[in-house]
Amino acid sequence: MKVCILAGGFGTRISEESHLKPKPMIEIGEMPILWHIMKYYASYGFNEFIILAGYKQYVIKEFFANYFLHNADITFDLSNNQMEVHNHFSEDWKVTIVDTGLNTMTGGRVKRVQKFIGDEPFMLTYGDGLSDVDLDGLLRFHESHGKIATITTVNLAQQKGVLDMGEDGRIKAFREKADEDGAIINGGFMVLNPGVFDYLYGDDCVLEQEPMHKLAEDGELMGFYHPGFWQCMDTQREKKLLEELWQSGRAPWKRWE
Repeated sequence: MKVCILAGGFGTRISEESHLKPKPMIEIGEMPILWHIMKYYASYGFNEFIILAGYKQYVIKEFFANYFLHNADITFDLSNNQMEVHNHFSEDWKVTIVDTGLNTMTGGRVKRVQKFIGDEPFMLTYGDGLSDVDLDGLLRFHESHGKIATITTVNLAQQKGVLDMGEDGRIKAFREKADEDGAIINGGFMVLNPGVFDYLYGDDCVLEQEPMHKLAEDGELMGFYHPGFWQCMDTQREKKLLEELWQSGRAPWKRWE
């Protein structure tokens, strides 16, 4: 099953770094967050990827074109114009990088890669979110209900304390936030049948808007609830959190040696 990763947006909310590279190429532990996502999928045996690129897409292409250089010791013999790669490690991956346009919306990007996916189910996720979702369980759930789309749902916890306030403005109780206070959101890590392409149209199609609403109205959208770790990287604070987890050796998404 192919894994599509949305990696074409501008990343304006983390512009401190995204003005130089696409957000999925911002590094956690000296490797792009895109690499972490791909390593996670590969740990479940999903090794064929389609990267839906756009903004500064050449940075992604250059990373994979020079993958050995990022993961090996190199000797450069300048006198003879030669390069020797030592103890290199290769991934068992097939990676297709598609320039889906600079200003194309998420649904339009997916529509543009239809020819690369073919008439088969596929996985789709965002290039800026990490999780320890059970991908085997996700796939079993998707296959069990027979609907077109499954999204992984996560609880977006409240960031502040919670107030119990009466209509007259009187605060009756104050407590710290709890998991159940958050809203259930789309966390990515989706499984989609090819019928989803019937819900997509041109480059201005936003996957999370009309297509998702129509799928829900048609009874074709299912949610796989994930109670575990999930974290997007929209801000420097969130990048720092992911970096700290990685450096501490406690990164929940690291399933590989």
